[in-house]
Amino acid sequence: MQYKIRQKIFSFGDNFTIKDNQDQDRYIVRGKVFAIGDKLKIEDLQGHELMYIEQKVFRFLPEYSIYSSGQHLATVKKELTFLKPRFNIKSIMGNFQISGDFFGHDFQILKNNHPVASVNKKWLSFSDTYMVEINDNEDQAFMLALVIVIDQVLHDNNQNNN
Repeated sequence: MQYKIRQKIFSFGDNFTIKDNQDQDRYIVRGKVFAIGDKLKIEDLQGHELMYIEQKVFRFLPEYSIYSSGQHLATVKKELTFLKPRFNIKSIMGNFQISGDFFGHDFQILKNNHPVASVNKKWLSFSDTYMVEINDNEDQAFMLALVIVIDQVLHDNNQNNN
């Protein structure tokens, strides 16, 4: 399945929609305003929470947890690297690796050493726009949560991660 994630550059509280390749709304992402650290929910179009993303504050490097129905699914930590961003992911959903280029615009997500998603960030845009392709047999909301965590770590304008 292909998705387009486009955040409004001046949105208040990181609220945006995720669209499919037919430009139809598929998911809603809502950010918590006035929170310490990033707190985001991925909801279906009826407003049911599918994923909850929470930044762990007061860490040397950015760290996020992903939950579904109150169950902890994954911890994502940015690794200390030069030139190429890397993440350590501990998950009950499988063994994931994420690696990307120097600017953090192109990523491949591997599960058990097999590609399951590719991510491309548009270069010339007034908002953060990602094109995401996810294998159909993967948990779509979880994979989108991983992409959102990458965006929060590498490109978040509110500097919660520093």
